[in-house]
Amino acid sequence: MLSLMLAIPLVAAITCLFVDARTARWTALAATLINLGLGIQLWLGFDIGGAQWQYVERAEIFGRFAWALGIDGIALMLILLSVFLMPLCILASWEAITKRVPLYMAMFLMMEVIMIGVFAAQDLILFYIFFEAGLIPMYFIIGIWGGANRKYAAFKFFLYTLLGSVLMLVAMIAMIGQAGTTDIPTLLNYDFPVEMQTWLWLAFFASFAVKMPMWPVHTWLPDAHVQAPTAGSMILAGVLLKMGGYGFLRFSMPMFPDASGQLMWLVFGLSMVAVVYTSLVALVQGDMKKLIAYSSVAHMGIVTAGLFAMNQQGIEGALIVMLSHGFVSAALFFCVGVIYDRLHTREIDRYGGLAVNMPGYAILFMLFTMASIGLPGTSGFVGEFLSLAGIYEASSWAAFVCTTGIILGAAYMLYLYRRVVFGELTKDDVRAMPDLNAREWSIMVPLAAVTLWMGVYPESFLAPMRGDVATLVARVAPARLPSDAQMTAGRPVVNPAVGHSAGKAAGESH
Repeated sequence: MLSLMLAIPLVAAITCLFVDARTARWTALAATLINLGLGIQLWLGFDIGGAQWQYVERAEIFGRFAWALGIDGIALMLILLSVFLMPLCILASWEAITKRVPLYMAMFLMMEVIMIGVFAAQDLILFYIFFEAGLIPMYFIIGIWGGANRKYAAFKFFLYTLLGSVLMLVAMIAMIGQAGTTDIPTLLNYDFPVEMQTWLWLAFFASFAVKMPMWPVHTWLPDAHVQAPTAGSMILAGVLLKMGGYGFLRFSMPMFPDASGQLMWLVFGLSMVAVVYTSLVALVQGDMKKLIAYSSVAHMGIVTAGLFAMNQQGIEGALIVMLSHGFVSAALFFCVGVIYDRLHTREIDRYGGLAVNMPGYAILFMLFTMASIGLPGTSGFVGEFLSLAGIYEASSWAAFVCTTGIILGAAYMLYLYRRVVFGELTKDDVRAMPDLNAREWSIMVPLAAVTLWMGVYPESFLAPMRGDVATLVARVAPARLPSDAQMTAGRPVVNPAVGHSAGKAAGESH
């Protein structure tokens, strides 16, 4: 099944290169819809509470390298996010892209192959190939179909991401030399020497932090978003940023648990700065895309803090924030694209009063704005609440700072919405803008439905991942540092690895 999901967009991408623009559009749409159907089948066939790895495929190719695919609940949800957004991206590009359409559609289909490959790979080398290959189509999407400053943005995106990944490759070679295998499920339970773990963790962190993106290596993201076409921004924010979070979950935490415990405060520190600093930067933006791009960095700050809280609520919350952000940020970037197609400017000050002549747009834009803020009943609330509960358990200070970021998030999103949608409709060109057409409704309605579904019944998204999160928490538990709540209470901290409390051990030594 997984090989089939990789083969369909790959064949369609090659086909697109040899057909005209109209055929390329329909080929891309058909291939992405077939993959969406297979993704739903994958979800329905997934045995919750069954084996950790399902749909496993393995073929030895040469030496230690193998074509090894398989998914757990976490990978399943991220693959579903990818195949859900892909047909919407093709539809978003339907009329907006008129230059070199066959190549554009081929690049998007290659992007789908790579995204599924990253989440399904069970071989270290195979993962690295897919992870790095994601650079290439995105580089071309920004560089060929982007805005006026597209070449600068494309190069910056490419160089930032590549530099971090070179260190990860060196770390992978060291891991293979130490463990003697490239099999990811085996490596998840391999105990690397503690001093080696720190260096390996830092090398992986260099790559995943850029991909997330974490402060201070986030500066490529606003440039990339502003220059990328609408669908490029949708897939970049929707799925590509999640590869960093997936990397932390799949590699950094289970493979290097001791280093993760020791360096947890580094992640917390960077996350707290990211949440507050980028929220303040978003408040002063005049460009809609740049504002939403900075809000993405703030949301990813909550994700990294939730992951490294290393408890069930924190990790589950971080995963739901990742999924929610995938849907909501893609929808927000599409909302910007809708009015950009009509007026060809993203400057907030050029708009105002859209509720009068675009009521349908105003309602859906409001829903996605509220989901971004974390209004109860939307997907944003569930993830943020769980994340902050988990972060609070690990550090009340980190939870306090991250919560201020959510308050600032409400400020900049509501400020954006008020200036674009409300106010007097005084500009003639804005008054002439028509409401959503059928194609735009067909993109926004599914996104709105999933945003509400996740907010009202998150269990359908949490259930497949719960067992995998529990396995991860059990793996990192011995390395987890005592929380500030435990330390201030003066309670002895039970270390599951040792089997008795640290306080008792100290007493015996006296």
